[in-house]
Amino acid sequence: MTGVIILQPLLALIAGVVILIFPRILNYVIAAYLILFGLAGLFPHLFGA
Repeated sequence: MTGVIILQPLLALIAGVVILIFPRILNYVIAAYLILFGLAGLFPHLFGA
C-alpha cells in the first residue's frame, strides 16, 4: 500500500504538468488517472487480501 501512497502524488504532478503543456490531452490524462487508481483500489480486494 505504501507504493500507491507514493505513486499518487507523483502521477498527479506529472498529469498537472502535461495538462499545462498540452491542454487538449486533459480528457486522456484524467481517464488514465481514474483507471489506474480505480484498479489500484480494487487490486487488494480481487485477490482476497
